Amino acid sequence: MNKVTPVLFKRFKTAKDFANADQTEIESIIRSTGFFKNKTSSIKKACAELVKKYNSKVPKKLDELVTLPGVGRKTANVVLGNYFGVPGIAVDTHVIRISQRLKLTNNSNPTKIEMDLQKIFLKKDWVKLSLLIQAHGRRFCVARNPKCSECPIASYCLSKKMLIQK
Repeated sequence: MNKVTPVLFKRFKTAKDFANADQTEIESIIRSTGFFKNKTSSIKKACAELVKKYNSKVPKKLDELVTLPGVGRKTANVVLGNYFGVPGIAVDTHVIRISQRLKLTNNSNPTKIEMDLQKIFLKKDWVKLSLLIQAHGRRFCVARNPKCSECPIASYCLSKKMLIQK
């Protein structure tokens, strides 16, 4: 997604631009992200809703953001944290996997994991925490064949012994 957003935002400047854009043009730009047809549909619908309901302004509240098509808690927390500076933990597949492997949660529900992590970490660190865990999940603690021998936090990992024994 990080590779396509500069191209996307260079082409479409406003919520109205996205809402009125040709479906196939957005699809061609975001094709490499996967599920591009569904994502395009959600982008167009969410932007139409922003124009209609919020005067083209992105809401600053989680409960308003999650009413937009295609926007769940993860995306809402990313927007709030990175755009508005509002602390939140964006729970994606990496955060789920790593928080479970580190035994920071016993839950599998993303919202419950978010709440568990909020109890452990300082609020001021939530946005950075999400980014660091996601980066760690991409580089070391991958879903299959985690790179425990290269992992900089392996000494803290309660799952390491179980993963190496497999």
